[in-house]
Amino acid sequence: MISKMRIHPDTLVSLARLSKVLATLLVAVIAASFSSGLYAADMFKGRQLYTSNCAICHGQTGRAVMPNATDFTRQENMMKPDMVLLGSIRSGRNAMPAFQGILSDRDIMDVIAYIRTLN
Repeated sequence: MISKMRIHPDTLVSLARLSKVLATLLVAVIAASFSSGLYAADMFKGRQLYTSNCAICHGQTGRAVMPNATDFTRQENMMKPDMVLLGSIRSGRNAMPAFQGILSDRDIMDVIAYIRTLN
């Protein structure tokens, strides 16, 4: 009896849309479960970390003093999402060392919060 059932094409489209919504919600729930350590970044701690680890190349005010170092006072350099900046700082680039294992992710997020105030 079930094998003779026909499903209307509009029903299939609706089911496909529903499955996309459910998949998106599932991803959001999984992401939220991994982000249980979310916190408000500490810009004051970020300033201390920036001064001791970053200012030598990126300048005390965020204006780069070393060639090819990112200038944090330029808006376009700061338009990237926090997680992209976190990944860049973790892995380093060119003359910039990788800070993974040197600074915790929380410390890096504090630095990111601070450098966003430099423009």
